[in-house]
Amino acid sequence: MLDIKLIRKEPEVVQKRLRLKDPKIDLAPLIKADKEWQAITPKLENLRAEKNRLAKEVGFKKAKNEDSSKEIERMSALKTQEAELSKEQASLEETVKTLLSEYPNLPFSEVPFGTSAADNVEIHRFQEKKELGFLFKHHVELSDALGLFDFERGAKVSGRGFPIYNHVASKIELALWNLMLETHQKNGFHLRMMPLLVRPETMYASGQLPKFESQLFKLKDEDFHLYLIPTSEVPINSLYRDEILEEKELPLLLTSLTPCFRREAGAAGSNERGLIRTHQFYKVELFALTTPETSPNVHEKMIQSAHEILETLELHYRDMLLCSDDMSFAAAKTVDIEVWLHGQNRYYEVSSASNCSCYQARRSNIRYRKKDGALDFVHTLNASGLATSRLMVALLESNQKEDGSIHLPQKLAKRVGFEVIRADGTIT
Repeated sequence: MLDIKLIRKEPEVVQKRLRLKDPKIDLAPLIKADKEWQAITPKLENLRAEKNRLAKEVGFKKAKNEDSSKEIERMSALKTQEAELSKEQASLEETVKTLLSEYPNLPFSEVPFGTSAADNVEIHRFQEKKELGFLFKHHVELSDALGLFDFERGAKVSGRGFPIYNHVASKIELALWNLMLETHQKNGFHLRMMPLLVRPETMYASGQLPKFESQLFKLKDEDFHLYLIPTSEVPINSLYRDEILEEKELPLLLTSLTPCFRREAGAAGSNERGLIRTHQFYKVELFALTTPETSPNVHEKMIQSAHEILETLELHYRDMLLCSDDMSFAAAKTVDIEVWLHGQNRYYEVSSASNCSCYQARRSNIRYRKKDGALDFVHTLNASGLATSRLMVALLESNQKEDGSIHLPQKLAKRVGFEVIRADGTIT
């Protein structure tokens, strides 16, 4: 959530920066509601001061056995006015809060302006795209030949977008989870096992509500009103909600593995089939709470930890600094790490590393006490470390051979216990 004090102080500057994300953004409704809300405060203070003065007057008159009916009548009228003004103030406060929640985070100054993903800027790459030199297969075709996934039975059980991983694919997936978690823990991130169902206020605190309500799976009946998490960033962000941390505790570096659930599974075109966009997938998350001064360095630390995994797997990747239009709602700066998928003939994101500045912390009310005793909001950061479904696609498609087999990279092969997956069903 944005700082209302900053908007009051520099409304034109804030609106100009917000319009880098969305040119249609207009702060006028918020500014109008906020001014009306602020205007009620002195009116209430004057009413209460008058009530206190009259109460003393009534006390004096009663002590002298004098008539105080006029003062009592006036106090009653003031009490009615106070109740009406308090109700109006509460309504305006809720309006201001609702309007504030609908505005995205302000982009950092180093974020390039852009109107689409075409304006993102490549800032780093590892190796180059692997040239296969033969008529290669899409990962769905590889799956059909090698029996890796069962999309049809997954659809029978749960519907389209819920793939089943067969034995060999499951072993690879498990090995990837362990590789990721071990790497991140080595790099200083502490493991958490998080709930998969969360309250509405938890979704709100991370910026998922109200904007993304339609994209979420939810459970709502007379006993429960809960949401399935779209990413473990959501519950981790609320771990310290409404708490005050000490500066010496920061940065807090956390990692978690969870399934992720998203209603919007994307387009149904030929390139989007299989594992590219699904309603359920697994992801290792990186999350950090930092001081404003240390958040840029922690952002880089997250990116480097994700890099280490991709380089261990010998996968070509590139880093893209997202332009203002392509960033997420809560992000102030985002670097996407993308791998090349041969079957799709394009790059796809496997990690999105975002610095959300104090935006989520304001919604979550997470502050820290500085060494001088002053309180300030923490910065929150998150990154995929990594999303395994597209990573699986990259591994399968880039390591296929002309005879239809797949040769896993050496360090992954040691973890799963085999290196070659053959069309006859054998693994060695």
